[in-house]
Amino acid sequence: MNLDITGHHIDLTDALRDYVTEKLQRVERHFDHLIDAHVILTVEKLEKKAEAVLRASGAELHASAVHEDMYAAIDQLADRLDRQTKKHKEQIRNHHAREAQKADLAAALDK
Repeated sequence: MNLDITGHHIDLTDALRDYVTEKLQRVERHFDHLIDAHVILTVEKLEKKAEAVLRASGAELHASAVHEDMYAAIDQLADRLDRQTKKHKEQIRNHHAREAQKADLAAALDK
């Protein structure tokens, strides 16, 4: 997965980059078909905001989180992306299961 990290009004330190990379590896562990991710870290007065666009096969997932601490905002962002990727993965898997159920139901009605 290609990871692009951008900072607005913030200096991106190595520690911050490593933290984002570590948190997004958890998301990648749940869904293998991730293409790339673009993370934007922003500071506006007292609020720290983390936004991400994650492109996966068949979907583009968006998430954002605002908190007083940048690391907490990144944690919330990773949690939201994790939930979205799990949901997307289930939708892909259930889509084929529903088709099989419809075919079984149609075959049972034909008898």
